[in-house]
Amino acid sequence: MNRTLSPSFEHFYNKLKTILEEARSNTYRAANSEMVQAYWNIGQMIVEEEQKGSNRSEYGKNLVATLSVKLTAEYGKGFHKTNLWNMIRFYRTFPIVDAVRQQLSWTHYRMLMRIEKEDAREFYLQESVEGNWSTRQLERQVSSQYFERMLLTQENNRPLVKHEADIKNELFEPAQIIKDPYVLEFLNLKSNTTFFESELEQALIDKLQEFLLELGRGFSLVSRQYRISADTKHFYVDLVFYNFILKCFLLIDLKTGELTHQDIGQMDFYVRFFEGQIRQDNDNPTIGLILCAENNRTIVKYSLLEDSKQIFASKYKLYLPSEKELKQELIRERKMIEQEKRLNG
Repeated sequence: MNRTLSPSFEHFYNKLKTILEEARSNTYRAANSEMVQAYWNIGQMIVEEEQKGSNRSEYGKNLVATLSVKLTAEYGKGFHKTNLWNMIRFYRTFPIVDAVRQQLSWTHYRMLMRIEKEDAREFYLQESVEGNWSTRQLERQVSSQYFERMLLTQENNRPLVKHEADIKNELFEPAQIIKDPYVLEFLNLKSNTTFFESELEQALIDKLQEFLLELGRGFSLVSRQYRISADTKHFYVDLVFYNFILKCFLLIDLKTGELTHQDIGQMDFYVRFFEGQIRQDNDNPTIGLILCAENNRTIVKYSLLEDSKQIFASKYKLYLPSEKELKQELIRERKMIEQEKRLNG
């Protein structure tokens, strides 16, 4: 039953909204603040522990490697070696805890740590806080050498330079924090990977996963939408397998549009990341596999580092599906998916 509400209802409702929005913002900022503080503390503890070793450099590497394994097993993949080294760098870059500004995210700090000059780093930190800069805005201003331009500009003209920078200002919204993969990892929450997959891609990835597991050639699924973070950018590998016979990782990226040189370069980056960060000493070299399922043609391309090509030719081909097998499977599955979609449409 509809009831007529008083004219003051909208004002009342807006006040309720304000309470909820402020509470949410405070919650997001609190989660971020606790994470940044924890990472500074971890960095400090590792550095202090490292000082106890006679060979500090070697002891530090072993300590980080051991911590990474144990923390990852208990708290999730936010504690891989790269992130632990970033925590160490964070403490060394900002050794006074009071200088750490809680308004900034971990992604902000990862960017600030890349700025070598202390005066420039302090300038960008202060501007980020005062201007409530998003990480994209910070990256844009660093790339445009905002600090250097301000130094080279006469003082009376600096407001013009600042105004130019503020025109494209992108504000840091507290709601962005809860979507940040670093925060999700810290809280041991899973991100919504369906955001990264179209309906067709999702269906094809399902079929490819099933196809490789049913081959019976030693494949085991490690992860779907495996996230790789590089500074402020996040990348997602569609499928990651480990082959227990070959003792190597297989990374698969699926493209439903035209294959570009950028796609090939991206897979090369994925392979190099796994070689440097994930692969263990007793593992064989990592293999990348790019599958491109365009409307009018299908492309299958294995990708691996130059020094791994000999082992690929002599050993990997015995267990990996051939490019011809994969191409046929991809074409067949795409036709079946599209046909099923038409029948149900």
